[in-house]
Amino acid sequence: MNGTTPIKVMVVDDHPMWRDAVARDLSESGFEVVATAGDGEQAVRRAKAAAPDVLVLDLNLPAKPGAQVCKEVVAADPTVRVLVLSASGEHADVLEAVKSGATGYLLKSASTEELRDAVRRTADGDPVFTPGLAGLVLGEYRRLASEPAAPAAGGGEEHKAPRLTERETEVLRLVAKGLSYKQIAERLVISHRTVQNHVQNTLGKLQLHNRVELVRYAIERGLDDE
Repeated sequence: MNGTTPIKVMVVDDHPMWRDAVARDLSESGFEVVATAGDGEQAVRRAKAAAPDVLVLDLNLPAKPGAQVCKEVVAADPTVRVLVLSASGEHADVLEAVKSGATGYLLKSASTEELRDAVRRTADGDPVFTPGLAGLVLGEYRRLASEPAAPAAGGGEEHKAPRLTERETEVLRLVAKGLSYKQIAERLVISHRTVQNHVQNTLGKLQLHNRVELVRYAIERGLDDE
């Protein structure tokens, strides 16, 4: 994100004291808290109106579960990044959140500084996970990629796959290996913004919606092993 423009954040949690404390901490750290919500339906409605850069989202919500909120918010605006902040470290919850479009997953045991850093990195499009969860998610990517893909409607589409530039393919390969945008920029000696642009261009060409789908695409084609 542009360093001169505050990152817009929305906080969703059904516990008022926790929600207010997180919103206050982020606001005092220089983030612009544009909205808060206490249930799932309210969260989807307010996210569409407030257009946050990052949605800090609890999974255990009344009216509509957090994973469904994530799915609907990202579908309505793919530029919104979702950072799940949950008390649950259960693998099923983590994987469901990621499949629903979450960029990262942080446990509520994280420190305030860890949360601030996670929000900043999430705004930049980097996957942020509580230690130990990143390996789980990458393992799930590989499992999904090993399953037969459903045939595309109309057939024959595989032969018309969009052509990526050499640099886009290079960036895609490093994304599949789990590198952050910052690490990719350092590896290729290009700017962080250039990496983001390559990823956005690749998403557009492949008609994918988020980094989760991009990594799966790369792994299915063996790019992470090259």
